[in-house]
Amino acid sequence: MQLKMIRTKKDYQAALARFEKIFQAEAGTNESDEADVLSLLIKDYDDKHFKLETPDPLDAIRYRMEQQGLTNNDLAEILGYKSRVTDLFNRHRKLNLGMIRKLHEYLHISYETLVREY
Repeated sequence: MQLKMIRTKKDYQAALARFEKIFQAEAGTNESDEADVLSLLIKDYDDKHFKLETPDPLDAIRYRMEQQGLTNNDLAEILGYKSRVTDLFNRHRKLNLGMIRKLHEYLHISYETLVREY
């Protein structure tokens, strides 16, 4: 495949199809080098055309709790008080720096997500 910038959806689909064929190429081969370059071109196109918004901090917390099978009581143990959890989810209290640090440490939610305005 001739490598070029991906500018159209047709170019994007062709690049994905080619990448799918060669992504497990043996290291050091021409196909491996081509796959490396294609991955960068595909990522660049994805970043420009398929932007994902950072989720609302509370939605991210709920999602992570669901993934890990945690309850509000478990979250209360992380944050310190059950009333804080209730106030957070009812949007009566904002996350403070201490909560953000604990949520990042225990639930592995990015700081970028947790500091977002909601």
